[in-house]
Amino acid sequence: MIRLLMAVTIATTVSLFGTRFLIGWLTQHRIGQPIREDGPGGHLTKAGTPTMGGVAIVGGAVVAYMISDFYNGIYTRSGLLVVAAIAAAAFVGLLDDWLKVSRERNLGLNKRAKVVGLLTVAFGFAISMVTLTEIHTEVSFTRWDSIGFDLGPVGWVFWAVFVILAMGNAVNLTDGLDGLAAGSSTLAFSAFTVIAFWAFRNPSIYDLDHALDLAVVAVAMLGGCVGFLWWNAAPAQIFMGDTGSLAIGTGLGCLALATNTQLLLPIIGGIFVIETVSVVIQIIGFRLMGRRRIFRMAPIHHHFELLGWPETTVIVRFWLIGGFLVAVGLGVFYADYLDIATLAQAVEP
Repeated sequence: MIRLLMAVTIATTVSLFGTRFLIGWLTQHRIGQPIREDGPGGHLTKAGTPTMGGVAIVGGAVVAYMISDFYNGIYTRSGLLVVAAIAAAAFVGLLDDWLKVSRERNLGLNKRAKVVGLLTVAFGFAISMVTLTEIHTEVSFTRWDSIGFDLGPVGWVFWAVFVILAMGNAVNLTDGLDGLAAGSSTLAFSAFTVIAFWAFRNPSIYDLDHALDLAVVAVAMLGGCVGFLWWNAAPAQIFMGDTGSLAIGTGLGCLALATNTQLLLPIIGGIFVIETVSVVIQIIGFRLMGRRRIFRMAPIHHHFELLGWPETTVIVRFWLIGGFLVAVGLGVFYADYLDIATLAQAVEP
């Protein structure tokens, strides 16, 4: 518990003051976010707002993880691999953000370059987990043996790549309103902190190597998001950019894989799933319904903006939905634990 408290305190502090420093430095150097001309009209006033704030989120999390583990003398392969994947995804996002601001238009890395970068991160993490750790290769819901369908090492690698890419893109799509992605991510990382710590306290049920270290990673990302959210809350003084959204999505995907809760992730990260599904529905509907739009604009948070909802109303209501889904996910996780614990007691001699 001391390690968790250290990690969240350090991450929040570093992110809080690091973000403030970034705002000043980026403003001084006139590095600001270009705004899409085809987005909601009210967003044009945000042009020039400093971006790449994800540097502070990831920086705070990495510093917190390294210090808390150094203090206790414990570094694990699982924890280091998740942190490395987060940092690598942030680097891909940073390149994208830098190209956007340097070209002064909302075009960064081309799609092929971004996909290659994220694929490299995802495959690197997945292959490393299979070869360097004792990760279970089953498709999992609340624990490694909850479904019992083993993909094998090769199948698990491709499954892991899909989970990471899907989550990275989902968070990226959600990052369209002030504080929406950061607040929703804080809730999701809190869930993985609980899940990993609970697995650490119940090793006979979850058989999860390095569970405590994974909880430290989750709470460090939580702290990084909280410190950043102080400045990113509406009206935002800085945006996380792809640097933050790709790192957060990768972190959530990697934590779900490492804690054997891959199919629980769509519930815990349900707000990100809703945003992604809205885009898919919009594209399919546009192509099949004679170029007619189902939503006024996708992702769906823009739809509600165009219906006349104030931006802060959309943000808070989406946070509430996200919080409810996180609670449902944790409830399912705990209900499964109670079933297994009861069964274990029943078979004891």
